[in-house]
Amino acid sequence: MIERTLIKPEPATRPILSVVIHTEEEFDWNRPYDRNATGVSHMQYIDRAQSVFDSFGIVPNYVIDYPIASQAEAVAPLKAYADSGRALIGAHLHPWVSPPFDEEINARNSYPGNLPAELEREKLRLLTEQITASFGSRPLTYLAGRYGFGPNTADILEELGYEVDISVAASIDYSGDGGPDYANVSSDPFWFGRQRRLLGLPGSGGYVGYLRSGGTPLYRQLTQPWLRKIRVSGAVARLRMLERIRLSPEDYSEPEMRRLTESLLDDGIRIFVFSFHSPSVMPGGTPYVRNQADLERFLGKCRDYFDFLWANWAARQ
Repeated sequence: MIERTLIKPEPATRPILSVVIHTEEEFDWNRPYDRNATGVSHMQYIDRAQSVFDSFGIVPNYVIDYPIASQAEAVAPLKAYADSGRALIGAHLHPWVSPPFDEEINARNSYPGNLPAELEREKLRLLTEQITASFGSRPLTYLAGRYGFGPNTADILEELGYEVDISVAASIDYSGDGGPDYANVSSDPFWFGRQRRLLGLPGSGGYVGYLRSGGTPLYRQLTQPWLRKIRVSGAVARLRMLERIRLSPEDYSEPEMRRLTESLLDDGIRIFVFSFHSPSVMPGGTPYVRNQADLERFLGKCRDYFDFLWANWAARQ
């Protein structure tokens, strides 16, 4: 894991909300990675999300991968948002659809940080250049595909002029198929890199409930396969004893996101990274939004959470 210098804001600091959209091609999440799956038709509907952000005065960060950055159908709406100051554009590296195509396609190589340093750098360099050509300015923020930050990523980011990394997924372990283990990483922002000038903003997540002090060790005990069979972890979550929650309207309900936020505020966290995948704006684009009713619930959770965050902070003053 990268060496970090945690940033602890003053308790009276007003919360900062960073909305990050994993802006990427459409693909079947249940099938093997496919270099030919580069469709971006859902981008004709991206205004469904942007209109919600606009109504709250939120400037989202669309971190985009190569299929998005290289196709006019996707670039056009995002460039309009960026040019009008309504959005930021960052980079999101999906190795299997980003040139050069020199690696074997498999689960381990889907995490860009697992690639040889030269290949990871060249893929990110080409993506950076494509984004710059399409949008007229270089991206400064980076989110590794599949949260795949690796041992060489910090040096590559510094070399290519990035300033902010949002690859860390607080409290989640992806090591089961070769990814990084963030299970013991908090939602605190941090400085990192050789000069400690890169800003790390973890995707917000953590443990909630009466037993949350047990953290990752207790959660791992409760989610062992034999205990899953008798649904122990589900019962513990329903009783609000221990839940692992991330700040995303795809995986979690608005009440769950509220509980996480209140817990993180109590822990002194003041920067919240709220994220989802761009194909979720189109029914069938992700497993989280399969039909029109799912889409309405998804957008409703976004609105309700944004309302809650500011109301909650106002009530604490």
